[in-house]
Amino acid sequence: MRFVRSWLCWLTVSLVLACMGGWAAAPAVAADTVNAYSIWPENWARPMFEEFEKATGIKVNFVRFSSGEALARVIAEKNNPRVDVLFGGPVETHAAGIKEGVFESYKPPSFAVLPARFKQPDGQWVAIADDPLVFMTNTKFLKENNLKPPASWSDLLNPAYKNMIQMADARTSGTAVTRIFSILEVYGRDEAKAFDYMKKLRPNVQLYTKSGGGGTFPVGLGQAGGGIFFIVDALDTKAKGYDVTISFPKEGIGTSAEAIALIKGAKNPAPGKKLIDWSTSAAMQSLFAKYKINFAPAHPDVKIEASLAEVLKGTKIFPIDDVYAGENRKRIVERWVNEVLNLKE
Repeated sequence: MRFVRSWLCWLTVSLVLACMGGWAAAPAVAADTVNAYSIWPENWARPMFEEFEKATGIKVNFVRFSSGEALARVIAEKNNPRVDVLFGGPVETHAAGIKEGVFESYKPPSFAVLPARFKQPDGQWVAIADDPLVFMTNTKFLKENNLKPPASWSDLLNPAYKNMIQMADARTSGTAVTRIFSILEVYGRDEAKAFDYMKKLRPNVQLYTKSGGGGTFPVGLGQAGGGIFFIVDALDTKAKGYDVTISFPKEGIGTSAEAIALIKGAKNPAPGKKLIDWSTSAAMQSLFAKYKINFAPAHPDVKIEASLAEVLKGTKIFPIDDVYAGENRKRIVERWVNEVLNLKE
């Protein structure tokens, strides 16, 4: 409740000031507070922020949005930011933000030890985790239809999946954007072939969900037969007791770094930088196992949790090219909406 009261108070004061003549007059927030948009769901973000507060005394006020929504807000608020940090979300989202000029360069202490793919060279984003995509299917659905777990992208085109797949909507979800760029990579960035595949898959899609994990429970309940999700969502579904099967396509599937970035013009840059320092450190990423959050750590000093490593063993996973995705994200998503989402049968 302390978070709700403080966040509502901040919003109320800001709205009153906006009515009096704009956000330019908004008061500075206390030095021991940082404001963030979190792309991670609350059940993963909150324990991390609470641990950060224990470690530093700095409180994190946050609101959760899907990747597309968070990016749109940061861009819309570019001239007068309402938050200091964008926390989490696929790196394609942050790469698109760089194109819009919404981030401030900052290199935390861990910057030097992170692999190249886990950091933007100028420090406009830094990775805090890695999150591969997976196929997740309802085990009962597979048995009833005499199907093996999908092991190829083409397997999802099987007529048995007609109107039985749920996956995320690229207009709002970073998971969906990673999925689309995975398909583009599988087809060698041949957009004609990649979009032809997505059009063929369209009749099998029951629903495109607002958030990346939105289809996990319907698949778990058997309301949908399967879908494409980040592994952190799929394993969370399995951990909750749903009988689902996780598999990977032989052609390969993408993984996206989860990133954090300092907002340009942040009103509380000092505590914002401390949050970035902590989030990119081994200290935070070693807590993934404690809270049963199935991200792969980005920091080289933190070992991947054993059960997660076993799931990923022998799979073909490739990193999404953040520069290519950032430069083409808007155009590709618009094409997906026009040619796939709105496809007439």
